Amino acid sequence: MITVHAHCDLPCGVYDPAQARIEALSVKACMEKYNASSDADFKSRSVAIKEERSHQVKEHLWVLWTDYFKPN
Repeated sequence: MITVHAHCDLPCGVYDPAQARIEALSVKACMEKYNASSDADFKSRSVAIKEERSHQVKEHLWVLWTDYFKPN
């Protein structure tokens, strides 16, 4: 018997990567705006936001990978 654990207190069964896609698009947009700007303050904020959003992408995909994709 294999013991499994849910990603939340209630095994909801909701495994939708939509939020990861939205965050990834945000990362892409941040970098496009970064490249188009010459304002150092704006570029600094863009990098900070990009890093935060990138971390969120990793978190969303980690839940999908560890909870949805299971060996038989």
